[in-house]
Amino acid sequence: MTAPPASQGPNPTESVSALPSVDGSKGDCALGVDQLTKHFGDRVAFDHLSFEVGYGEVFGFLGPNGAGKTTAVRTLGTLIAPTSGSAVVAGIPLTLKNGSEIRSRISMMPESPGLYLRLTVTENLLCFAGLYELDDVRKRIDRALRAVNLQDRARDQCGSLSKGLRQRVALARALLNDPAVLFLDEPTSGLDPVATREVHDLINSLRSQGVTIFLTTHRLEEAERLCDRVAILNTTLRLIGRPADLRQQLFRRSLDVRLRSPLDDPGVLFGAVGEVEGWEQTPSGYTLTVTDPDLAAPAVIRALVRVDADVLSIVESHHSLEDVYLELIDEDVEAKRR
Repeated sequence: MTAPPASQGPNPTESVSALPSVDGSKGDCALGVDQLTKHFGDRVAFDHLSFEVGYGEVFGFLGPNGAGKTTAVRTLGTLIAPTSGSAVVAGIPLTLKNGSEIRSRISMMPESPGLYLRLTVTENLLCFAGLYELDDVRKRIDRALRAVNLQDRARDQCGSLSKGLRQRVALARALLNDPAVLFLDEPTSGLDPVATREVHDLINSLRSQGVTIFLTTHRLEEAERLCDRVAILNTTLRLIGRPADLRQQLFRRSLDVRLRSPLDDPGVLFGAVGEVEGWEQTPSGYTLTVTDPDLAAPAVIRALVRVDADVLSIVESHHSLEDVYLELIDEDVEAKRR
């Protein structure tokens, strides 16, 4: 973040593989947002956001371009003031007078790293550690570089690094002050699969130490893999919860049935199975809407065996977080057309 205030960070531990744990235990409120709203004149950036995030939680913030994600992060990071509503960030009320204290307890990593390209990796970290007026600077830098596996590039100019390596430098910078809440905006943008996995491992390590990760990403599979809960934003909060719960909220449970050849009268066969609520034909077979897949699957199999159907497979349908996201965004698009 730009020009953070002077503050005294917590003393680092001697461990290199682990960063110091933060105040608060998992389950406490690291972020509490109540009816938070931001307007720019007549334009609504985001409207009446309310949610809580616990320490040690990875919280995904998803939404299309222009949904208000970045503005919400900048507001929670004290870079801009909200129009109305209230929030608590890292246990501190979000007010103008508390801005410096909040910024000492958080870090923000934007999608564009914003490094000084003519300075080396270490010189960049020294510069930002100086802005925070941190103690034990060399130990902090060494620990942060090891956390992102960049010890061997410490003396390289940032301008000579690839985009992916600059992202890792930015991550190291964000870890210098041992943040209680870490805002990550597209942290794996431009990274190869190996580097992406390393970032994911780092996020999981930080979570285990009680650090709250507020993650904005367009990689929905990344959010599904990493996040304890996700919020889908499109100016207002559309849904919030665990990915598995959101899938169940939006989609009926169903079975995918693959047969060697179509049934002569599927309506009669499936209609006689009490657990089946509806069906539709697909290129490879049938999709059945059911009350309970565990009860329906055996009943469907028995019905198919009675008519000598060649069953290739029967599996429960699984919707991804991407399916949830697209369903909600498509609903918003359709609503605007009406």
